[in-house]
Amino acid sequence: MRVILQRARGASVTIPGSDGPRTVGSFEGPGLVALVGVTHGDDADTAAALAEKTAGLRIMSDHERSEISCTDLGAPVLVVSQFTLYGDVRKGRRPSWSQAAPGEASEPIVEAYAQRLRELGLEVPTGEFGADMQVSLVNDGPVTLILDSEQLGRPRRG
Repeated sequence: MRVILQRARGASVTIPGSDGPRTVGSFEGPGLVALVGVTHGDDADTAAALAEKTAGLRIMSDHERSEISCTDLGAPVLVVSQFTLYGDVRKGRRPSWSQAAPGEASEPIVEAYAQRLRELGLEVPTGEFGADMQVSLVNDGPVTLILDSEQLGRPRRG
């Protein structure tokens, strides 16, 4: 499972509709945008571990303190599913999506990630799984991190 975290000062997700674009998830003020990709073999435990890492990372700041977590700040996490995080571009000019888990397997895992964040006390707006979405955000910093479940258990190099 991969999560791209971006610290933001506000973000929203809209989807097109017959009556015009519709906002399905948003926040104002400091928070995180989490783009979430699922691969084969990921499960609810993987999602929970990455959610706990997301909630506890000390990458937020307020006027009085720096390096605090979303949990400390009470900041929201906008969760957006993104299968393209598992795009393989090693061969040719067209990405292969074979490393991405299919939608029916991915959706409950993305929801488990969002649900664990909620259980940790965070506000969690979401995109709409499988929809063509437009994600808007104001990057803060910018601070962007890549969380990969395969890397979390490994020792740091050097």
